[in-house]
Amino acid sequence: MAEESIFQNLLRILTKASCEIELTFKDTSELISLDACLLLIAESFRCLRNACVQCTNNQHIMRNMGLIDVSVRLIQLLHGFETRQESLLAASRCSLQFLGNIAAGNGESQNSIWKCAFPALFLNCLSSHDEKIVAYCCMVLFTCLNSERSRELQELKNLNVGLAVLEAYRKQLDSEWAFLILTDHLLKCPELVKAMYAKLSNQERVTLLELMLAEISEKNVIISEEMAAFLASCFQEKYQAVLKLASAADTEVEEALVTVRLLDVLCEMTSNNGPLECLQTCPGLLEKAVDTLRLTHLAGKQTTNIFTATHSMTVEGEISHLAVGLKSHLIRLIGNLCYRHKENQDKVYQLDGIPLILDNCSIDDNNPFVNQWAVYAIRNLTERNERNQKLIEQMERQGLADSSILESMGLEVERQDETLILRSVKKKTTS
Repeated sequence: MAEESIFQNLLRILTKASCEIELTFKDTSELISLDACLLLIAESFRCLRNACVQCTNNQHIMRNMGLIDVSVRLIQLLHGFETRQESLLAASRCSLQFLGNIAAGNGESQNSIWKCAFPALFLNCLSSHDEKIVAYCCMVLFTCLNSERSRELQELKNLNVGLAVLEAYRKQLDSEWAFLILTDHLLKCPELVKAMYAKLSNQERVTLLELMLAEISEKNVIISEEMAAFLASCFQEKYQAVLKLASAADTEVEEALVTVRLLDVLCEMTSNNGPLECLQTCPGLLEKAVDTLRLTHLAGKQTTNIFTATHSMTVEGEISHLAVGLKSHLIRLIGNLCYRHKENQDKVYQLDGIPLILDNCSIDDNNPFVNQWAVYAIRNLTERNERNQKLIEQMERQGLADSSILESMGLEVERQDETLILRSVKKKTTS
C-alpha cells in the first residue's frame, strides 16, 4: 500500500549508490569505505523485494520507473569486485531476490529482465563463489524461462548458461531452482541436451544421466523420441567402454560409468510404451546390447573379474562396484526391445542371443535378479514365435551349468528319465 513516491526515493538511492560504486570500481582497496553504502543498497532491495510479493500493482510501478534496469546494472557492478565482503554479498543477494519477486507471475517483468540480463548477468552470477547468489540467480532464471527462451539456450553463444546450471546442480544437489530448470525446461529440449552433452565432462554426463534416470523412473518427465534416439546412439558409440571395468584398477572408469548410466536410462525408457516403440526400431541398438552381453560374459570366463559369476551365499556389506547389475540390465534391455516385436525376436535368434541369455541364468551375486530378468527376456523372445520356442525345446538338457552353490548347501541334482530332481547329498560310510 506504499505510495509511489516511496519507490521513487528508493530508485534515487540506488542510482546514486550505483554511481559511487562505479567510481570506486577501479580501486578495490576503497571498497571497505563503501560498506555503509552497500548496506543501504541491501536494505533498499529488501524493501523493494518485500513490496513485490503477490502485488502486481507494485511490480508494474517499479518496472515502469526503471528499477529493473538499475538493479541489473548494480548486480553487474558488484560482481566485478572479487571479494567476499559480507556487505557486498548481502547487496547482491537481495538484488537478485528483488528480480525474482518482481518477475514472479508477471510476464512483462520477465520480458524486461530477460532483455536486460540475458545472458551476461546469469553467467556472472552462476559462476559466483557464493552459494546463495547462485541459488537466487537460478530462481530468477527459472522464473523467466519458457519454451521459447529455453530454445535460446541451445544457441552456441548461450550454451554456457545451461552448462553453468548443471554445474550448480552438481555442486549443490539440494539446489531446488537448478533442479527445476533442468527438469522443467532443459530436459524437454532434445537439441539443447545434445549440444550440452557434447561439451560435458564424463562426470557431468553421469550427473545429467542420473538426474534423467530419476525423473524417468518417477514418471516426472516425458522423453521424446528424438531424445531417446540420441541416448541410444550415445550408448552404441561407447558400449565397449564397460570392458574397462574388468580391470582391478580404478583409473579410466569414468567413461565406463557413463555407459553404465546410459544403459540404466535405456532400461527405464524401454519400460515405457512411448519411447519403447522408437527404441525397438532404433538401428543397431539391439545388436549392441547383445554384443555387450556377449563380450562381458566372455570376459568373465577368460579371467576372474567383476564379470565372473559368483554365488557365495554370504552378505559382506553393500556391493558398490560399477559393474554390479550390468548383465542383468543388458538382459532386461534385450527383453524389453523384444516385447511383442517379431523382427527383434528373430534378430536375437540370428545373433545366437538366446543361448547366451540362458547361459546367464545361474545365480550371480554380481547381478541381482539376473535369473528373473532372463526368464522375462525368454518369455518375450518366445511369445508367438515358434522358431524361438523350438530352439529352446531342442536344446539338450545338460543339468546345471554350475552346481557348486548346491553342493555347498548339501544338495545335488539327479536326472531321472526326462526330469531333474533336487535331493540332499547322503554322506558315504565305509565298513
